[in-house]
Order: sequence, then structure tokens, then C-alpha cells
Amino acid sequence: MGEFELACMEAGIPLIVLPPRSPKLNGHVERANRTDRHEFFGFYEVGTTIAEVRRAAKKWRYIYNHIRPHKSLNLIPPAKYLANLNRKMPAYPGPVSHMQ
Repeated sequence: MGEFELACMEAGIPLIVLPPRSPKLNGHVERANRTDRHEFFGFYEVGTTIAEVRRAAKKWRYIYNHIRPHKSLNLIPPAKYLANLNRKMPAYPGPVSHMQ
């Protein structure tokens, strides 16, 4: 058992290992990894320390959610898409009375 697996076991974190070369079993994560690899690591100076990587990841997360258009959302960033949904659907529609 490797160091990572041991640390997870000690922390009570279950690991789910997929067979090699089976991206269809984990498509959403594989797609996110591809986007990060091409658009984040490919274009940004990430740095070499944990603090530098965290700062870069925070900037990337903002760009990804607030600026970058998403094809699946009709080229709207997720934050704007969510804001539009919130306008259409109230958070609390109010009480409903079935007995009068």
C-alpha cells in the first residue's frame, strides 16, 4: 500500500479505483481534468509551492465560473446561468395551504 492510500485509510476516506483506460466510467471528472490540463496548466504560471498553486487555482476557478463561456450552457458562464435560474425560480415560493 502506497503513502497516499495509507493516508486515506487512516483518515477514513474510501478510495474508489477505476480500471485503467475506462474514462466512460467517470466522464464528468475526466472532462474536468482535460479542461484543467489544457486551459489552466497550459496557460498559467501555476508556481511550485502549495500557496502559489492555491492562488492560481483560485483565479482559475473565478475565470471558469464567472468569465469563461460554457458550450453546454449556451455559451454563458455558470455563475450567470445560475443567476438567471434564480430569477426564474424563487428560493422560497411561500406557504401553500391545502386546507381551508
